[in-house]
Amino acid sequence: MTAATGLKRLAIAVAALVAAIVVTLVGLSLFVPAASVRNAVIKEIHAVTGLDPILRGNVAISLFPSGTVSFHHVLLGDDGNGEPAIVADELTAHLRYFPLLAGRIEIADLTLVRPAIAVRFLPSGETNWAGLIRSLAQALQRDPGRDASFSEIGIQDGTVIIHKQYDGNEVVDRLSNLDFQLAWPSISRSFGANGRFVWRDQPIEASFTLGDFLSALSGEHSGIKVRLSSALVKAAFDGAMSARPTMRIDGTLSVESPSLRDAMLWSAIGHLPFGGFGRFALRAHSGVANGIVSLSGVNVELDGNVAEGVITLSTDHRTVQGTLAADALDLTPYVSGVHILAANERNWDQLPISLDGLADFDLDLRLSAANVKVGSAKLGRTAVATTMRSGKLDVTIGESQAFGGTARGSLSLASISDGAAVTSHLQFADVDLASCLGQLFGIRRLEGRGTLSINLDGSGASVLAVTDTLAGTATLTAHNGALAGIDVEQLLRRLERRPLSGNGDFRSGRTPFDQVALAVKIDHGQVSVEDMHMTGPAVRVAIGGQVSVPTRDLDLKGVATLVSGETANEFDLPFVVQGQWDDPIMLPDAQSLIRRSGAAAPLLESIKSRSAGAAVRSVIDKLLASPQPAATSTTAPAVNAPR
Repeated sequence: MTAATGLKRLAIAVAALVAAIVVTLVGLSLFVPAASVRNAVIKEIHAVTGLDPILRGNVAISLFPSGTVSFHHVLLGDDGNGEPAIVADELTAHLRYFPLLAGRIEIADLTLVRPAIAVRFLPSGETNWAGLIRSLAQALQRDPGRDASFSEIGIQDGTVIIHKQYDGNEVVDRLSNLDFQLAWPSISRSFGANGRFVWRDQPIEASFTLGDFLSALSGEHSGIKVRLSSALVKAAFDGAMSARPTMRIDGTLSVESPSLRDAMLWSAIGHLPFGGFGRFALRAHSGVANGIVSLSGVNVELDGNVAEGVITLSTDHRTVQGTLAADALDLTPYVSGVHILAANERNWDQLPISLDGLADFDLDLRLSAANVKVGSAKLGRTAVATTMRSGKLDVTIGESQAFGGTARGSLSLASISDGAAVTSHLQFADVDLASCLGQLFGIRRLEGRGTLSINLDGSGASVLAVTDTLAGTATLTAHNGALAGIDVEQLLRRLERRPLSGNGDFRSGRTPFDQVALAVKIDHGQVSVEDMHMTGPAVRVAIGGQVSVPTRDLDLKGVATLVSGETANEFDLPFVVQGQWDDPIMLPDAQSLIRRSGAAAPLLESIKSRSAGAAVRSVIDKLLASPQPAATSTTAPAVNAPR
């Protein structure tokens, strides 16, 4: 017999076998009773899952080219109240091939098509799945050594509807477009699920693994792995769980998001106030027990800031507590959303103050850093306690190495019915005033060291409205410094010699001082300067008057005194300061200058005696008189016109 003949006979035998199988399957599909298939499938599902399926629709059986049985309108897991846990449009069972040839119905895998899965959290803390999970655990315990007849369950286009109670109201959440493959325990004891679903319009890839499925169902210790990935957040957990005596989960947690603000809005955890809260990453060892999530060994990154510490989350009351430490913190992104001035930077902002998020959750956070930056202000080692509760944010500065000295105090911001309420109690002790006032308030004319105290409160719907209600006090003491940008001594000396020469441009230079003291009182946005004086080696300055915060203008009067003048008496010069904060005008008192001038003094006297005409002509003649030549010399020195 040749090789070709052998191959030909083998092909004929294989073809005959295939034909026999086809004929057998076709015959079975014609003669297998539908009721027998239905009963066999129900029995297998109950044996593997502990669930009793209710098959209300018609049955479609196809044994060629592969064995499949499809049931329509299937109910699984009746909770005893007539509400099934799962309602599927279709349940398809793929049958094992060789047992089918032997006349036995064995399921290879199941597929639920368009199932609606209901999860209801009960007031006791359990869910409507508690009884079903116990039934499943009993089914696995009956014969743990038996190989399951099927080990895979597929879910196509499913929906999970979650009912839970929050603040006395029922909240319904929904997962849609659910496509999952469940790896049922067969040879190993593990359980796995992976697939995808859509939650709040965001597609999410997910996987879930239990190391010991039976132990997990029984509340015993089991390993657990969870992976979630979407465009807004990625999360991973590796650890273990147990439910006896109470639910407890321990393991390593990692979470990443390109925007924490967007992720929290999407997950409905709450709004975040102000600005910032962008790129976020967290890695920590986590423990979950009694509704409390404890994170230790935390490494958190937010907006480029990196910190380490511990955090505790209360899922029931939306409370966050923690202690974090960092080398450097840049808080600029979080205050960037607070606009004090309008776009023209000349007036206060009049847009409504928005404090969304202050009441969405409670916060109790203690934060320390070696270096802190807030806008243009740079601080050294700083310890801060931040609390947010019932729509009120309190920031307490325990102590900060600020501007070469120390800073401490508190800031409060509360959401009220007609806007916001602001309160500040701050003290900067023995600081470098040029840095402190320059970085905080943009005032760069005061040099030296000193102490600044600010106690203010106000409320309103906008920043402008808040300035209109401001009330409180502020004090400043300084020593051994200088007033930059003006030389008061030079100005006074020139006016002492030549009162009517004009003050020229003296907006340069420095005026040294030994002491500066300022005390003001604010009431409804109006600042009353109760005490403001400066003493130096050559000059003294005293100022009083009013400052309007809402309109940002000045109305001050003062007296500058030249201590060591060219005359025996001290030279006093009254002056006024008026105009806008950004560009004030300082004017000396004209009458005192005229009175001091020998040539112009008759003007004042003439006004009093009502003989102004002759006096004015006399003064003008003296001022404009040409120098007269001396009688004994051909050349004579010019005589300066009296001033």
